[in-house]
Amino acid sequence: MRRAVVLALAAAAALALPGCSQPGTPEKPQVVVTTNILGDVTKEVLGDQAEVTTLMQPNADPHSFEISAQQAALVGSADLVVSNGLGLEEGLQQHLDRAAKAGAPMVAAGEVVDVVPYSSGDAQGAPDPHFWTDPAAMIDVVDAVENAARDIKGIDPTQLAANAAAYRNQLNQLNTEMTSAFAAIPKERRALVTNHHVFGYLAKRFDFQVVGAVVPGGTTLAAPSAADLRQLSEAIRSAGVPTIFADSSQPDRLVQVLASEAGVNVQVAELFTESLTGPDGGAASYLDMMRANTDRIASGLKA
Repeated sequence: MRRAVVLALAAAAALALPGCSQPGTPEKPQVVVTTNILGDVTKEVLGDQAEVTTLMQPNADPHSFEISAQQAALVGSADLVVSNGLGLEEGLQQHLDRAAKAGAPMVAAGEVVDVVPYSSGDAQGAPDPHFWTDPAAMIDVVDAVENAARDIKGIDPTQLAANAAAYRNQLNQLNTEMTSAFAAIPKERRALVTNHHVFGYLAKRFDFQVVGAVVPGGTTLAAPSAADLRQLSEAIRSAGVPTIFADSSQPDRLVQVLASEAGVNVQVAELFTESLTGPDGGAASYLDMMRANTDRIASGLKA
């Protein structure tokens, strides 16, 4: 009885959400994705065979965004739920746990990638959830979404396979482009300083050193102390870092303070780290985001 009530509420909520089926139209499978980066990738794999609802808005923080009651109901009734996992969606975990307990099909991307632990800071040794900075890890995610979607009624497996193969090719091309761009950076300049620890996977894949982060933990919800900033300033001076990077969706005041504190000529450049943007924001898709970041990292560290 409880399940019937939940499904009825979820169905009403789904009709109220943009892009969901209306009476009299063919109903497509409903797929709900937590973050907008994974939402973009999931849409590429599924194409127009499913209604994909992405919960996280452009330019939002995946660590702290919240959802409405209607969206929470939709999570529980979806044909497939795709999440990041590894503790990233801190504000959504209760809804994801409830959906899993109710039997909703789930793909937690963090369970299908080769997890890299944080190498320093307050979260040292804990699983790093920012795997999307390595395009090779995203191929594992594509595989997992494709495998899960094969079991969904209404999905054509032949079209699904074609979509997934085409997007894998694009990810392989991205990996080639990033490898070429980063090869032009002298090894002694491959040092990254960012708002918080985001680029561990990129560093491992492309042979960078993560010097440190303004926020020492793995989440934007933490805050640095004066001692943290002094220690990082010393590391920047020691490594000779020419550019430090700020998340484009967050104020960069602390990064600017850090640049001044370092006592050297350090530039500050913006990267798209944890969220896609709107259509005109420069990172409307995962591929756009990674190409923009690659260009900015290469330019900032070659200088």
